[in-house]
Amino acid sequence: MKSEDLIKARADELGFNDCRITSADAPKHVAEFRAWLKENRHGEMAYLERNAAKRVNPELVLPEARSIITLATNYARGESSPTDSTSGAIARYARSADYHEVLMEPLRTLNNYVTGLGPAGTRSLWYVDTGPLLERDLAQRAGLGFAGKHTNLISRRLGNWFFISEIITTLQLETDTPEHNRCGNCTRCIAACPTRAITGPFQLDARRCISYLTIELKGSIPVELRPLLGNRIYGCDDCLAVCPWNRFARAASILKARNDLQAPVLLDLLKLDDAGFKRQFAGTPIVRTKRRGLLRNVCVALGNAGGINALPELERASLDREPLIAEHARWAMAAIEGRSKMAISPRHPQEL
Repeated sequence: MKSEDLIKARADELGFNDCRITSADAPKHVAEFRAWLKENRHGEMAYLERNAAKRVNPELVLPEARSIITLATNYARGESSPTDSTSGAIARYARSADYHEVLMEPLRTLNNYVTGLGPAGTRSLWYVDTGPLLERDLAQRAGLGFAGKHTNLISRRLGNWFFISEIITTLQLETDTPEHNRCGNCTRCIAACPTRAITGPFQLDARRCISYLTIELKGSIPVELRPLLGNRIYGCDDCLAVCPWNRFARAASILKARNDLQAPVLLDLLKLDDAGFKRQFAGTPIVRTKRRGLLRNVCVALGNAGGINALPELERASLDREPLIAEHARWAMAAIEGRSKMAISPRHPQEL
């Protein structure tokens, strides 16, 4: 059996849902990536600019690299995001154990297997959403999927509910056929974006993206964007959820959903101290935001969807020792009080 077939068979045994191979040549969209950075559409994600040279040249990541193995791990599940005013919405991928941790061992095992197939001196490195690679560009060239108009990767076999990981190696492997875009005239993802972060087909301004605002952004959420976040407290699935290719999605096998993350109660979250936050979200991607980031998001969600019953807890949060939480709590209180006044105001002043 050829090395490529052996690798794909081993990947399947380890629980990966797809495995494709491409060369370690420079990605196709280097110029577009550089222009995106130049226009500052990456926001405060400085690591993208800091490692830009490596992202456009895989041989700077691993000298003498010849091949890149791209892998898909499905996280599709049947649940949808909560829409009631008491619960917070968490992106589907984050409603389970941290995928970085879950995929670490299978990736390490496959990485060692790949290295063992080569001659003495073969070197390989593995990454799961952590390496300085333009992974979606490389994954499309490998045939794993195609970049949709929302800029996320879409698979004809898995829809767009999957993680990408990769192994870069000095082993020379036969490459797979690249995938080409299959969006056609569909623009559902563009229309679905609450903040209009998808500024055009294949164009994303991360500074407006709810995933960026609730996870990557460390400071205050721009006031003008806060009402558009709704009850989302960690990430956003809107552009992914409307993709028609999701009809081919299959239930996840490796990543199991945690029931407590499906529809967490906003007021309960607002009561968390540091120890409580770490205890509740240990082992999940949500720890990335720290308490200050999550409670900032919870305050915004309550400001958008909460009722007057939320005011006592928000008032307490407005005195939090963390200024970021306190500021967003005060905004939320003002938003709720403003809605309350509108609700009790007479509809026709002339009737007074």
